Amino acid sequence: MRQAPLIILDEPTANLDLESEEQIQRSLGRLLPNKTCLIIAHRLNTVLNADQIIVLDQGEVIAQGRHAELMEHCQLYRNLIRAYTDEIAPEAQVDERSEAVSLAETPSLRPASLGESRSASSSLLPAPLVWGDSLTDEPLSANLLLRLLRLLAPYWRWAALSVLMGAATTLSGVGLMSASAYIISAAALHPSIAELQSAIVGVRFFGISRGLFRYLERYLSHQTTFLLLARLRVWFYQALEPLAPARLARWRSGDLFARILGDIESLENFYVRVVAPPLSALVVGVAVWLFLHRFHPQIALVWLACWVLAALGIPLLARRLGRGPGRRVVELRAEMSIALVDGVQGMADLIAYGRGAGWADRVDQLSRSLALAQRRMALVSGLQNALSGLAANLSVWFTLIIALPAITAGELNGVYLAVLALAALTSFEALNPLPTTMQYLEGNLQAAKRLFEIVDAPAAVIDPPTPLEAPRDFDLRVEGLSFQYPNENLEANGKPTARPGWALQQVSFDLPAGKWLAIVGSSGAGKSTLLNLLLRFWDYTEGHIYLGGQELRRYAQEDVRRCMAVIAQRTYLFSASVCDNIRLARPKAKLEEIEDAIRSAQLQRFVHSLPQGCDTWIGEQGQRLSGGERQRLAIARALLKDAPILLLDEPTHGLDALTERSVMEAIFHAARGRSLLLVTHRLIGMERMDEILVLESGRVVERGRHIELVQAGGFYRRLWELQNQALEE
Repeated sequence: MRQAPLIILDEPTANLDLESEEQIQRSLGRLLPNKTCLIIAHRLNTVLNADQIIVLDQGEVIAQGRHAELMEHCQLYRNLIRAYTDEIAPEAQVDERSEAVSLAETPSLRPASLGESRSASSSLLPAPLVWGDSLTDEPLSANLLLRLLRLLAPYWRWAALSVLMGAATTLSGVGLMSASAYIISAAALHPSIAELQSAIVGVRFFGISRGLFRYLERYLSHQTTFLLLARLRVWFYQALEPLAPARLARWRSGDLFARILGDIESLENFYVRVVAPPLSALVVGVAVWLFLHRFHPQIALVWLACWVLAALGIPLLARRLGRGPGRRVVELRAEMSIALVDGVQGMADLIAYGRGAGWADRVDQLSRSLALAQRRMALVSGLQNALSGLAANLSVWFTLIIALPAITAGELNGVYLAVLALAALTSFEALNPLPTTMQYLEGNLQAAKRLFEIVDAPAAVIDPPTPLEAPRDFDLRVEGLSFQYPNENLEANGKPTARPGWALQQVSFDLPAGKWLAIVGSSGAGKSTLLNLLLRFWDYTEGHIYLGGQELRRYAQEDVRRCMAVIAQRTYLFSASVCDNIRLARPKAKLEEIEDAIRSAQLQRFVHSLPQGCDTWIGEQGQRLSGGERQRLAIARALLKDAPILLLDEPTHGLDALTERSVMEAIFHAARGRSLLLVTHRLIGMERMDEILVLESGRVVERGRHIELVQAGGFYRRLWELQNQALEE
């Protein structure tokens, strides 16, 4: 698509079936004339017609020339070509031929480049899609608030104590100012010191207790917050795990990261900023109203009007003004996380195609939009603070306007004038957190909505209410199995609808314990779908799968997976050591058992070359390893599990022909006495299989042993000829 004069292809047919590989080769032959092309390949069908072939071994060029010349003069090349047959020369040794670990630093995006071709670059980049960001302008349901409160319910004692301590802190301030005002006013009349003694003690008490209550309030509120956060993280992960991998495919990794980190973190303010302040203010309001009512009911009534205005009217106005910016902040923060995660993960491709500046422009635009939304939130917050201060000052003025005539009329002792005015003013301290409460509430509800969207997603597989005991017999039988993947769109009842088209149709086979079965076919034929159903990543609705004579759905998911070891096409490697990644299959495995698995996966030579051996850190997703090394590490992990059933999905993906055959021999050796189900494009070791199923469009179109299928001259025979066409000279 780029129309560049130099094309570099690194394993261009690595994940393709044999028919697709042939089609790609024909396309390359049609499109590459008049272009310079460099092809790096394990699968040599791609390079047979190259003008020059360079053979590398351990980082050194050992031969170069055209295909015919290398077949005549280069033993390694000849062995690679003939690796799919039994024609390898006896003197040839099968060594690990690992790709070099590239530790070169990736060029970074320089700030100076951000302005280069921004508009042109960013126009080619699609805006990230955020599942669940379809937040309308309609008010959020009170159900979200109730659900959040239910999550807080286990810690209600901590929360209640914190609320009381918060109210006690404010009331101590009211008492301190009132007692001080009384002392100053009464002292002007020159009474005896005995008459002021109670007020003096009150000042000391309220001054000391205010600091003590504030400390206790902060301690209890933060303790409650930390307990709530810990519960939220565990709760969300426990809800997330049953959705993997089937349901999580609808969300992008950056969006999930934003929800797990950003949305849950935003809920740390839920108790401190949303729940506790209104409750503390309510306690303070009742206490101060009773205090003022004792002196003059009309003052108490006017004060209450100003109080309600500051406590409810102004926050509701602020919520209305801040609803849009608050929602926008949540959305933009999620989009920013998605853009950053996608940019980091795809940085090499962005730089290679000259789109680094465009992606940086995308991040810059999101950052500016987020800053603008936050600025609007700050303006709303400033307006709230100003109006709250106005309400507090109005309460003082109204108190004075009502109290002065009452003092003149002898209805109120004048010494209490300053007491009432300062008590009314100081009580508004309890309302200081409320202006931001509505803002935090809006953000918390938006974050909760995004979390509950995932938590409420229906699991693809549900364990039976009373599962059977773990299977002891490992005979596997499939009868009339059909399956459709559901659409991501849900019906009105919350259940997913089915996609058009069947991934599997009426598939049946038997795999007795200890027998070996291979499933081959083109991409999209349904091979990986079958493995997903056997592992209970998806649940089938038509047909039957029996394990040990019992329906697979009657077992608990963990019991099913415990008796199966799987090598997937895309095995995830953690940012840990080689040993830790292998030990994932069996955490209590001894070092000797891990080393045996490494030898069986043909990985020992590579491990010995590492600076710290098995304890060497391999980077996130194994980025410090080549594709072949990552695949062999996955094989070692599966072999370590020592499960009675081995499920292999393209186990030699990314390996050269010699290592592929060597690793398959190791797998066959390790699989002795176990059931083996091999899903593959590559027809390696098929002669060892007890039965081979050929899938096409979800149906079994051929079945039998290797020699029978080759002699039948059908689809399998065509795949076999395509794989071995390099030998036709």
